[in-house]
Amino acid sequence: MTKLRTDNGRRDFIKTIALTTLGFVVLKSCTIDFIDSNCDSPENLIPDPNKYLNLPEGFSYKIISKSGEMMDDGFFVPGRPDGMGTFQGSTQDQVIIVRNHENSPDTLRHSPFGSNNELLQNIDTNKLYDDGGLSMPGLGGTTTLIYNESTGEVEHQHLSLAGTYRNCAGGITPWGSWLTCEEDVTTIGGNTRKDHGFVFEVHSLDTGLVTATPIVEMGRFNHEAMAVDPNTSIVYMTEDRPDGLIYRFIPNVPEQLAQGGRLQVLAIKNKPSLDTRNWDEKTFNVGQTEEVEWLDIDNVLSPADDLRFRGFNNGASRFARGEGIWFGNNELYFACTNGGPEQSGQIFKYQLSPDEGNEVDGSTAGTLELYVQSMGKGILNMCDNLTITPWGDLMVCEDNGERNRILQIKQNGSVVVFACNRRSDSEFAGIVFSPSGNTLFVNIQDNGDTLSITGPWETIT
Repeated sequence: MTKLRTDNGRRDFIKTIALTTLGFVVLKSCTIDFIDSNCDSPENLIPDPNKYLNLPEGFSYKIISKSGEMMDDGFFVPGRPDGMGTFQGSTQDQVIIVRNHENSPDTLRHSPFGSNNELLQNIDTNKLYDDGGLSMPGLGGTTTLIYNESTGEVEHQHLSLAGTYRNCAGGITPWGSWLTCEEDVTTIGGNTRKDHGFVFEVHSLDTGLVTATPIVEMGRFNHEAMAVDPNTSIVYMTEDRPDGLIYRFIPNVPEQLAQGGRLQVLAIKNKPSLDTRNWDEKTFNVGQTEEVEWLDIDNVLSPADDLRFRGFNNGASRFARGEGIWFGNNELYFACTNGGPEQSGQIFKYQLSPDEGNEVDGSTAGTLELYVQSMGKGILNMCDNLTITPWGDLMVCEDNGERNRILQIKQNGSVVVFACNRRSDSEFAGIVFSPSGNTLFVNIQDNGDTLSITGPWETIT
């Protein structure tokens, strides 16, 4: 087994954040008016002769991992790969990738244990979160890959978390771990032996299957993605619901989320229970900036899945399917997949307060800005996972059940198509750069493929 480096820490994380946000200073808010949605028409893309993925000139892709392949631990690569995080490996060339799999317990064709879960007997079932009575275990979870940027090959891959339901997205931490989220709130009953809707932690250095332990004080809801402030260890979370909230978790002990903390929800100052979705009426204009306050919320494990209702009734703001979120330059960017008058997507920017997590009366408040809003489904069509590029642009995945693309939102407010899925109507997911910034990794979920993309990045900045 490949030896993993053991010095991933706060310093490396902050350095990486600084590099990936170097140019991300002056960003124009934009209402996106038009981008041709036909995969073959953008002049900046070269048609792929294999009809798989169109990319700009000079760029190439490689499928580095595929659902159904046998991994080094004797289990199969699970299906439906979703959110991913990358970490520096034991050498300069090695990248550690922790990858989610958004599987339910009844999707056996995507199981790491085989089409009839026949390999379940080979696993330490005590490490599964929900073993389903050994008849219908959770089939979500994570896999960990060791990828060599010089050779373009995966050197090792193994199952790293198992027994969970529908691990959708998550987020990297300053201490070298991946927080993986269940986008499922199934409660105990029948073959389901545990409540679901939790966050789990997988360290990038773990060399085998970890014991799945939920971080319960981060709340039980339809978790989507999260981003961590390296200065405070505060975790910001999105909720994939058409009437979801934005959450903040302030840990009792920095870097030790399992030690508990305080869960809060985002509200706009002096505008209680603001609906930011702009569906029935325009309440939030592009470029509009509002001061934010954070409200405590209790009973965070409610079996009624009612945090978003109680939070909204108490003054929290409502968002249209919060999904991808990324931290950089003391700012957060998060996507709302169905936001806007056409319900085709919004991206918000949250500027942290200088007193973030310790606000008192008179403190400078954090601010929320509607940064992007799509005005048509043929334009920005249901933004989902996103990341910040090494030079400071946004890369945004679409999830619309049609022809899906990766869009590049530049610092001057312009938007171009970076990639287009030619093979299927599947979404892109898990978009993330390697720590070096030389490789972009992304999943095409329904294909079951994980891709590496390389090329002359300087030509598209």
